[in-house]
Amino acid sequence: MPHQTIYLSLGSNLGDREANLRAAIGRLAPLDVRVLRTSPVYETEPVDYTEQRWFLNLVVEAETGLFPMHLLSRIGKIERALGRVRTVAKGPRTIDIDILLYGQAVVRSATLEIPHPRMAERRFVLAPLADLAPGLRHPVTHQTVREMLEAAPARRVRLIHS
Repeated sequence: MPHQTIYLSLGSNLGDREANLRAAIGRLAPLDVRVLRTSPVYETEPVDYTEQRWFLNLVVEAETGLFPMHLLSRIGKIERALGRVRTVAKGPRTIDIDILLYGQAVVRSATLEIPHPRMAERRFVLAPLADLAPGLRHPVTHQTVREMLEAAPARRVRLIHS
Protein backbone atom coordinates (compact mmCIF):
# COMPACT_ATOMS: atom_id res chain seq x y z
CA MET A 1 0.00 0.00 0.00
CA PRO A 2 1.35 3.49 -0.80
CA HIS A 3 2.11 5.73 2.15
CA GLN A 4 -0.69 8.00 3.35
CA THR A 5 -0.42 11.28 5.21
CA ILE A 6 -2.25 10.92 8.50
CA TYR A 7 -3.11 13.21 11.40
CA LEU A 8 -3.24 11.87 14.94
CA SER A 9 -4.53 13.68 18.02
CA LEU A 10 -2.69 12.95 21.28
CA GLY A 11 -3.90 13.91 24.74
CA SER A 12 -2.88 13.25 28.34
CA ASN A 13 -4.14 14.38 31.75
CA LEU A 14 -2.59 11.86 34.17
CA GLY A 15 0.95 11.82 35.53
CA ASP A 16 3.65 13.74 33.66
CA ARG A 17 1.47 14.83 30.76
CA GLU A 18 4.30 16.16 28.58
CA ALA A 19 6.40 13.03 29.13
CA ASN A 20 3.40 10.89 28.18
CA LEU A 21 3.00 12.80 24.91
CA ARG A 22 6.73 12.52 24.13
CA ALA A 23 6.73 8.79 24.94
CA ALA A 24 3.75 8.16 22.65
CA ILE A 25 5.37 10.08 19.78
CA GLY A 26 8.60 8.13 20.30
CA ARG A 27 6.73 4.82 20.01
CA LEU A 28 5.15 5.64 16.65
CA ALA A 29 8.22 5.19 14.40
CA PRO A 30 8.96 1.58 15.40
CA LEU A 31 5.33 0.79 14.48
CA ASP A 32 5.72 2.03 10.87
CA VAL A 33 4.41 5.55 11.51
CA ARG A 34 6.92 8.21 10.44
CA VAL A 35 6.32 11.53 12.21
CA LEU A 36 6.74 14.49 9.87
CA ARG A 37 5.66 17.38 12.11
CA THR A 38 4.23 17.97 15.57
CA SER A 39 1.97 20.86 16.53
CA PRO A 40 2.54 23.09 19.53
CA VAL A 41 1.20 21.77 22.85
CA TYR A 42 -2.09 23.12 24.18
CA GLU A 43 -3.66 22.85 27.61
CA THR A 44 -7.38 22.26 27.24
CA GLU A 45 -10.37 21.91 29.49
CA PRO A 46 -11.97 18.47 29.58
CA VAL A 47 -15.11 17.85 27.51
CA ASP A 48 -18.15 15.83 28.65
CA TYR A 49 -16.65 14.48 31.90
CA THR A 50 -15.46 17.81 33.32
CA GLU A 51 -14.45 16.86 36.89
CA GLN A 52 -10.88 15.98 36.00
CA ARG A 53 -7.49 17.60 35.39
CA TRP A 54 -7.03 19.63 32.21
CA PHE A 55 -5.41 17.87 29.25
CA LEU A 56 -2.28 18.56 27.27
CA ASN A 57 -3.04 18.03 23.58
CA LEU A 58 -1.15 18.12 20.30
CA VAL A 59 -1.52 16.83 16.75
CA VAL A 60 1.04 14.80 14.82
CA GLU A 61 1.32 14.80 11.04
CA ALA A 62 2.81 11.50 9.91
CA GLU A 63 3.10 9.02 7.06
CA THR A 64 2.26 5.34 7.16
CA GLY A 65 1.83 2.40 4.86
CA LEU A 66 -0.40 0.68 7.41
CA PHE A 67 -4.05 0.09 6.60
CA PRO A 68 -6.40 2.05 8.91
CA MET A 69 -7.39 -0.96 11.06
CA HIS A 70 -3.73 -1.97 11.49
CA LEU A 71 -2.92 1.61 12.48
CA LEU A 72 -5.73 1.55 15.06
CA SER A 73 -4.39 -1.71 16.49
CA ARG A 74 -0.86 -0.35 16.81
CA ILE A 75 -2.08 2.86 18.43
CA GLY A 76 -3.96 0.74 20.97
CA LYS A 77 -0.73 -1.08 21.80
CA ILE A 78 1.00 2.26 22.47
CA GLU A 79 -1.86 3.39 24.73
CA ARG A 80 -1.77 0.15 26.73
CA ALA A 81 2.05 0.21 26.98
CA LEU A 82 1.84 3.72 28.45
CA GLY A 83 -0.71 2.71 31.08
CA ARG A 84 -4.03 3.59 29.44
CA VAL A 85 -6.87 1.94 31.31
CA ARG A 86 -10.43 2.54 30.12
CA THR A 87 -12.52 2.74 33.30
CA VAL A 88 -14.61 5.91 32.96
CA ALA A 89 -15.88 7.04 29.55
CA LYS A 90 -14.21 10.36 28.65
CA GLY A 91 -12.32 10.05 31.95
CA PRO A 92 -8.71 10.63 32.95
CA ARG A 93 -6.02 8.92 30.89
CA THR A 94 -2.27 8.71 30.64
CA ILE A 95 -2.50 8.87 26.85
CA ASP A 96 -5.22 9.00 24.24
CA ILE A 97 -4.39 8.72 20.55
CA ASP A 98 -7.10 9.26 17.93
CA ILE A 99 -6.86 8.96 14.16
CA LEU A 100 -8.26 12.23 12.82
CA LEU A 101 -7.55 11.87 9.12
CA TYR A 102 -6.04 9.18 6.92
CA GLY A 103 -5.31 10.81 3.57
CA GLN A 104 -8.68 11.53 1.99
CA ALA A 105 -10.10 8.16 3.10
CA VAL A 106 -13.52 7.73 4.64
CA VAL A 107 -13.79 4.67 6.89
CA ARG A 108 -16.97 3.56 8.65
CA SER A 109 -16.84 0.38 10.73
CA ALA A 110 -18.00 -0.78 14.14
CA THR A 111 -14.60 0.04 15.65
CA LEU A 112 -13.25 2.91 13.55
CA GLU A 113 -14.54 6.07 11.89
CA ILE A 114 -12.29 8.27 9.76
CA PRO A 115 -12.45 11.23 9.62
CA HIS A 116 -12.87 11.29 13.37
CA PRO A 117 -16.63 11.76 13.90
CA ARG A 118 -16.35 14.53 16.52
CA MET A 119 -13.32 16.32 15.09
CA ALA A 120 -15.28 19.42 13.97
CA GLU A 121 -16.67 19.95 17.50
CA ARG A 122 -13.38 19.78 19.34
CA ARG A 123 -11.21 22.86 19.73
CA PHE A 124 -8.56 20.74 21.48
CA VAL A 125 -8.14 18.91 18.16
CA LEU A 126 -8.73 21.76 15.73
CA ALA A 127 -6.41 24.37 17.30
CA PRO A 128 -3.26 22.20 17.04
CA LEU A 129 -4.38 20.79 13.67
CA ALA A 130 -4.78 24.35 12.36
CA ASP A 131 -1.17 25.06 13.35
CA LEU A 132 -0.07 22.28 10.99
CA ALA A 133 -2.61 22.40 8.17
CA PRO A 134 -5.14 25.26 8.33
CA GLY A 135 -6.15 24.82 4.68
CA LEU A 136 -6.58 21.06 4.85
CA ARG A 137 -10.10 20.04 3.82
CA HIS A 138 -12.33 17.54 5.60
CA PRO A 139 -12.93 14.72 3.09
CA VAL A 140 -16.70 14.67 3.73
CA THR A 141 -17.77 18.25 4.53
CA HIS A 142 -14.97 19.87 2.48
CA GLN A 143 -14.58 22.57 5.16
CA THR A 144 -11.04 23.67 5.90
CA VAL A 145 -9.56 23.07 9.33
CA ARG A 146 -9.58 26.85 9.87
CA GLU A 147 -13.30 27.03 9.00
CA MET A 148 -14.09 24.18 11.38
CA LEU A 149 -12.08 25.86 14.15
CA GLU A 150 -13.93 29.16 13.67
CA ALA A 151 -17.29 27.34 13.92
CA ALA A 152 -16.36 25.03 16.82
CA PRO A 153 -18.07 25.41 20.21
CA ALA A 154 -16.27 27.73 22.61
CA ARG A 155 -13.90 25.87 24.94
CA ARG A 156 -10.82 27.04 26.76
CA VAL A 157 -7.70 26.09 24.82
CA ARG A 158 -4.39 27.64 25.88
CA LEU A 159 -1.13 27.43 23.96
CA ILE A 160 1.56 26.07 26.31
CA HIS A 161 4.60 26.15 24.03
CA SER A 162 5.46 25.62 20.40
